[in-house]
Amino acid sequence: MDKFALISVSDKTGVVEFAKSLVNQHGYSILSTGGTAKALGEAGLQVTEVSDHTGFPEMMEGRIKTLHPKIHGGLLCRRDKQDHLDQAVANDIPLIDIVAVNLYPFEETVARPDVTIEEAIENIDIGGPSMLRSAAKNHSAVSVICDPSDYSRLLDALTDDSALCNLRRELALKVYQRTSTYDHAIASYLEKHGSDEPDLDAISGVPSSIFLQTPRAQTLRYGENPHQKAALYGGFLDNFEQLQGKELSYNNILDISAAVYLIGEFKKPTVAILKHTNPCGVASADNLVDAWRQAFETDKQAPFGGIIVANQTIGKDLAEEIRQIFCEVIIAPEFTEEARELFGKKKNLRLMNANGSPGASSLQEIRAVPDGFLLQDRDGVRINPASFKVVTDREPTAEEWDSLLFGWKVVRHVKSNAIVYASGECTLGVGAGQMSRVDSSKIAVWKAGEAGLSLNGSIVASDAFFPFADGLIAAAEAGAVAAIQPGGSVRDEEVIAAANERDMAMVFTGMRHFRH
Repeated sequence: MDKFALISVSDKTGVVEFAKSLVNQHGYSILSTGGTAKALGEAGLQVTEVSDHTGFPEMMEGRIKTLHPKIHGGLLCRRDKQDHLDQAVANDIPLIDIVAVNLYPFEETVARPDVTIEEAIENIDIGGPSMLRSAAKNHSAVSVICDPSDYSRLLDALTDDSALCNLRRELALKVYQRTSTYDHAIASYLEKHGSDEPDLDAISGVPSSIFLQTPRAQTLRYGENPHQKAALYGGFLDNFEQLQGKELSYNNILDISAAVYLIGEFKKPTVAILKHTNPCGVASADNLVDAWRQAFETDKQAPFGGIIVANQTIGKDLAEEIRQIFCEVIIAPEFTEEARELFGKKKNLRLMNANGSPGASSLQEIRAVPDGFLLQDRDGVRINPASFKVVTDREPTAEEWDSLLFGWKVVRHVKSNAIVYASGECTLGVGAGQMSRVDSSKIAVWKAGEAGLSLNGSIVASDAFFPFADGLIAAAEAGAVAAIQPGGSVRDEEVIAAANERDMAMVFTGMRHFRH
């Protein structure tokens, strides 16, 4: 009795070699369709077209070809049930033991900006998912492949029944993961484009449902703490190349994410130091070494075990200074050979090449809540000074404007309630995550004092409005001469009056930047 393998693929990577092995080493007969049958035939293989196998012609521009009892019966027949086998024989349905199918490239098609709804619909595969599901359901007897990378694995397992049984179960799971992803891509597209009155929320980026299936990229040693299990999913690692050091931890990945979002705000040579996703020192300068020295001056304690990120190539001079302290991760677009040699002496230090700045404005964040999820756009809106409003009698000086804009870039990356004191393009004190904005300000002032930095002539940035004048007054008493905040409090006039009484300049941005 012939052993049949059905092969019908859009992605023809490795398919000829796979089919040749099935025929020449394992004695299979090949069923196929369309372009796949042509490619295999041109490679010298004897192939039976599905329409010849079923005795039923392809119809309706190829929409009807594999949707036939002789195909699905051959896939779904249970080999352990005699009545199934008898019915297969009575109806001239040969059994099909191997299915290799990958689907029409729907996702790639709809990603094109010029795609039409008609073209998208024509790229919805019907026969492919149907064959995959039938074969996967009967995986106790049928081997099903939807990913060309599994061809060699199946060939290796065909001579080992135990290995084949385990592999079939794994491949069946992979099929259902793939078809569910495929169906979700179709549903998402149709939700946005498939109606004359599409879902406006979906168009604006808030779909009516979310689908969280994404491949596991790496199992992590543990989560935030050793008793918590954790893993990384999706394409995070595509953005980085790890040059040396231990495997990334859960906390490292969170810190790295915060670091690259922050550094993406700056064009000038900039260095930022972060701890627990909060910036504890940030500076821009004419070169990275000066930026590092100023950022480090902000807080010489917090960088211990922290994350350092730069927006330009790190060379030998900067590496000489950074390696004097213990840190977990250093991130830069590139490192010179001399810098890598110096850092290489610290074997556990994680050195990361960043492959470009991720487009924060196009990303969305998902968080788990009891029995549900929250989804929001990443706070990646570009700062637009033209929309800012000076609300005090005194306008900021040019130097104060530079400091205000710098502080505003930093403060939205600090956990709320967030306060940042800055001068020039350098942080002087950072207060993060307190229940009261005044407390955050006090911590920032204290940190500046601990570092021996004067706040006289500084600016203060607040991620949300000052609800009372006391916060602004405290900043003025610490030495701040200008403030930047969203505004919008019912007591704005009191806060503005307090600023005017102290000859402070104050700018309202009109946009809040809470970070929980």
